[in-house]
Amino acid sequence: MNETDPPAHLIYVTWSWLARIVLMGAIFVAVLLVMGRVPICECGTVRLWHGAVMSSENSQHISDWYSFSHIIHGFLFYSLVTVLERMSGRAFAPGAKLALALLPEMGWEILENTDYVINRYREATISLDYYGDSVLNSAADVGFCALGFILASRLPVAVTIALAVAFELYVGWQIRDNLTLNVIMLVYPLDVIQQWQSAR
Repeated sequence: MNETDPPAHLIYVTWSWLARIVLMGAIFVAVLLVMGRVPICECGTVRLWHGAVMSSENSQHISDWYSFSHIIHGFLFYSLVTVLERMSGRAFAPGAKLALALLPEMGWEILENTDYVINRYREATISLDYYGDSVLNSAADVGFCALGFILASRLPVAVTIALAVAFELYVGWQIRDNLTLNVIMLVYPLDVIQQWQSAR
């Protein structure tokens, strides 16, 4: 590596990969719109932050308490892509790494906004007023995942893990929900957790 090359562990996306990622994002947004998702909150406003979880406006604006979960997604996908890279025995282009991380995030956002998963949230979690994300919120969630991915590429592993734990504890304390609890309640709902969450 010569002096002008960026450090290998940092993410420097070339214009060609950036164009591919933007195209992925455009297709992703188009799919959500074809699915009938609303572009923005039906309330007619766009907010940078909406913190009321028990609200029909949750997951409708740019950021909310669940944005922290999507940053953690980025941490996890960076780890998975790094493992894939090592297993393959060759270095992936930084843009390819980011694209590989965003694909499952976009896939989840599409799946999350199907009737099956929306109803699952409403039946098994405290999200009784959840009717799916706005396209704006889904796109922002992908952006937060990308942010988490980039942070993980630049921070020491110990700092990334500490941040993930801090996010989970802080969000859990604030709203009695977080990524861990969300996964548990979607996969194997527990009455004790639902009762604790409902008591807030």
